[in-house]
Amino acid sequence: MAKFLNSSGTTYHLEELIKNASDRLIIISPYLKLNERIKELLEDRNRLKIDIRIVYGKNDLHPEEINWLKNLTFIRTSFCKNLHAKCYLNENECIITSLNLYEFSQVNNNEMGVLIYRNEDTKLYADTYEEAQRIIRISDEVRMSLEKVTESDGGVDSTATFNNTTVGTNATAKSITESAQLTYSKLTTAKLAKELGFKTQELNDKLLAVGYLQEQEGELVLTDTGRAAGGTSKRGKFGEFCLWDSGMVV
Repeated sequence: MAKFLNSSGTTYHLEELIKNASDRLIIISPYLKLNERIKELLEDRNRLKIDIRIVYGKNDLHPEEINWLKNLTFIRTSFCKNLHAKCYLNENECIITSLNLYEFSQVNNNEMGVLIYRNEDTKLYADTYEEAQRIIRISDEVRMSLEKVTESDGGVDSTATFNNTTVGTNATAKSITESAQLTYSKLTTAKLAKELGFKTQELNDKLLAVGYLQEQEGELVLTDTGRAAGGTSKRGKFGEFCLWDSGMVV
């Protein structure tokens, strides 16, 4: 059963949600300004090679955020135009809340939210997860980089620059310090496994566990839940196979 969260409950359970993620973590927040506690928790999950997706919507990242993110191998960031949702998920629970990550340390703010447990509200969790996947699919994946610029007079001072602009219908973040990479191509299960750093069998096991595939007569078949997550089924000369969105989180 879903649980109502007040301000203190929201911050507590968000920390616990990040800390307890053992397979995947999705963070959707318009503002991406992280305090030291959240950075510490994410760095710990990154060390454990947890697949982390962060979607943000305000294109005003500070150089310190960029510099921090670019050193974390298992965190992928995406920019989504007109994002206003605030949602945080791991493999077992999710929080839908008014709390931005930017506001996490603002203890005087009045926030509220709802905590959903996957094992108690399976349908509600699945609907939230599928909407999070949709937001990821319509977002533009961003690779973080910082360029050091030295003064032309030969001085030893260097400054980190970040010039944020948006182009195209999906408002891709693009500048000399940030390059965007569209992720709309379809991948076979084997290629997606390679992209995510798994063996094909490991990914198949994960797809079975989340209900995207089911086994029928010795074959893995795409389910309706898998189709809702962006999967498509094709038939080749060796039988049926599945295609998935590049960058998909499992």
